[in-house]
Amino acid sequence: MKAVASSSSSSLSLLATLHRIGACSLPSATNLRLAPMDDAPSHGGKENKTDQMRECRGKEACEFSPRTDHLSDRILPHILNLYASRATPHDFEIYADDASFEDPLMSAHGVKQIKSAFYSLTKVFSESRIVEYTVKENLISPGKYEILIDNKQYYKFLGRNIDMISLIRLYVENDKVVRHEDWWDKKPLKSRDTVKIPMVGITLEMLRRGSMMATHTMMGFGKDPTV
Repeated sequence: MKAVASSSSSSLSLLATLHRIGACSLPSATNLRLAPMDDAPSHGGKENKTDQMRECRGKEACEFSPRTDHLSDRILPHILNLYASRATPHDFEIYADDASFEDPLMSAHGVKQIKSAFYSLTKVFSESRIVEYTVKENLISPGKYEILIDNKQYYKFLGRNIDMISLIRLYVENDKVVRHEDWWDKKPLKSRDTVKIPMVGITLEMLRRGSMMATHTMMGFGKDPTV
């Protein structure tokens, strides 16, 4: 187990060198909803619900799943848990069995690989969380939604504080996330379809898959941690 943790820390330390800063405009969207920040007033709902939401966002984790008109209200607490390095098996129930996750470092296919990707955060960072965010939810077609989370993330690596911005894009079908993309600096992921030279994009795709498989192996193939 010590060998696994050591290998994981060494392999995943690449994350620390790839944190980045920058910004770009959030893609245009319809049916917009702005999620209040910690300091913003809540619109509608009873006082106890407002306090509960503020507490959830202050801790970047919560267990409740309020039923509202917005699908993102149910999914968002689990996303906050994942990025706060406090994910539980329950948090991954938002994903479809064949869901995918991708960021500039890894490309995960299936829930078990997604688990490995997020469980590995604790092997690299002493702290991690989403500290600010706004949410936009778009209805694409009946039963299909796009949720955009414009956010700022915080990580602590070897005593160093790292801040970054990103755009999390969730594609939801039948109440389950089928694709989760994390655009660092809000820049589209580089692939054969987004770069001028297709072979460069293909190479980057292969590197992300290789990184994911190495992480998946070192994290016990998506095994849930024991309490």
